[in-house]
Amino acid sequence: MSNIAIVIILLAIVTALAQITDKVRIPYPILLVLAGIAIGLVPGLPVIKLDPDIVFLVFLPPVLYAAAWTTSWPDFKESIRPISLLAIGCVLFTTLIVAFAAHYFIPGFGWVESFVLGAIVSPPDAVAATAATKGLKVPKRIITILEGESLVNDATGLIAYRYAVAAAASGTFIFWLAGLNFFYVAGLGIILGILVGYVFYWIHKITPNNATTDSTFTLLAPYSAYLLAEEVHASGVLAVVAAGLFLSPRSSEVFSNRTRIQASAVWDTLIFVLNGIIFILIGLQLPAILENIKTNSITTLIWYGVVVSVATVVARIIWVFPGAFLPRWLSKSIREKEKDTNVKSVGIVAWSGMRGIVSLAAALAIPIMVTDTKPFPNRDLIIFLTFCVIFVTLVLQGMTIRKLIQFLGIKTDDQHTKEEERVRVELASSLIEHIEENFSLDLSEVVLSQIKSKYENRIQRIRKEESTHRLAPEQIEQLQRIQQQLINQEREYILRLRREGKATDELVRKIEYELDLEEARLELEQGA
Repeated sequence: MSNIAIVIILLAIVTALAQITDKVRIPYPILLVLAGIAIGLVPGLPVIKLDPDIVFLVFLPPVLYAAAWTTSWPDFKESIRPISLLAIGCVLFTTLIVAFAAHYFIPGFGWVESFVLGAIVSPPDAVAATAATKGLKVPKRIITILEGESLVNDATGLIAYRYAVAAAASGTFIFWLAGLNFFYVAGLGIILGILVGYVFYWIHKITPNNATTDSTFTLLAPYSAYLLAEEVHASGVLAVVAAGLFLSPRSSEVFSNRTRIQASAVWDTLIFVLNGIIFILIGLQLPAILENIKTNSITTLIWYGVVVSVATVVARIIWVFPGAFLPRWLSKSIREKEKDTNVKSVGIVAWSGMRGIVSLAAALAIPIMVTDTKPFPNRDLIIFLTFCVIFVTLVLQGMTIRKLIQFLGIKTDDQHTKEEERVRVELASSLIEHIEENFSLDLSEVVLSQIKSKYENRIQRIRKEESTHRLAPEQIEQLQRIQQQLINQEREYILRLRREGKATDELVRKIEYELDLEEARLELEQGA
């Protein structure tokens, strides 16, 4: 059986197992870590060698672009101070702490590979952060900070990583030159990302609306931004993020509703598949990695993994609390602007440093050889330790974050909820006014009432506590349940008509699509 066939079969198994995560309510990256370990323990599976040069190109652009696409730029800009402290300060601090821990606790681990390891495990992962906090009722600002941090911190970590790898090849490292290059690489990457974003915005504007081609363009955009930036030695990571942040708020201008629905499904599937593939690949490489570091006993290797993992987790905690409260103590304007900052919310941010696919991709991308004759020192051990950190942070922190939120009694903030309610009510009310002003003379009373009732019911659902004279909350729930039953019944009926030969496949697909849209709207109203 070929290597590709084995990967496809294993991916199918992982996908089937992922269905369990929805029932047990754990983030699916945790399952992927466990699946990767299980795959590595299966005897007889082939060892797949990856070309380090293509690892970044294949996995990073879509993962970062998807995270940037779902990030709100106004919210990001509003929280830019804490995001910057985490994405730059915390990443560099964690890199140093992990490097010191690895160098002094692991015999034979030089400074170069110590800093490479530190740079790899320092940035928390965008997908892991989103998956771990999905469905949790925490203040929106916490989610914004975690997601915003995971977008920018990859650039900091990967730039530090590449300088450390370059130092391994050259044997020298000039700190001030690296600092200047950091600003050049980051700044040019952002500019190029915005440029690529504008080009794809223009392409979407001038081409006809087509869900398939538009979805394809969304797949090409991150790779284009990444390749262009890397070609001129800028930050491909920041280029991808900048392109995503530029295009996301403009998608309503250039995409049809079909494109948005289709592209969302395509990207959800793509990100899951990419995560599954990379953890499968590391699982297939684990036996060879362990074979190459067999000079150390399994107990010793586990000890090294614990040391590096603890250093990674503790470094973030040490940084986050002073980083959150020192500026507040020193600046009155910050205290007034960030009134919702407290020990509980900061504690959640400190404990949400899950690592994932970015760290794993960086570890796998370490060059096999530093020169033509010299292998990269401790490469296999670095990959093993990276996997240990991902395992510990995802399983330990990812599995306990929900319990910690419940223990601390953290709840979602009312401000954003009320703002959403206000906007929805205002939108529905304006539509009712528009209907009355423009259609009241042209439509019969029955038709007019039917049209208005949709928006009146929407206001009713939003203002449950204010509507004692109409539908009670349990009646609204009953109405939604009946609507869901009717949708299911309509779907069953149209499928029966197809089986009986009374409806063509084309018609069935069209009606199914309409029912899918209606069901999606109903799920959104129910908060599913």
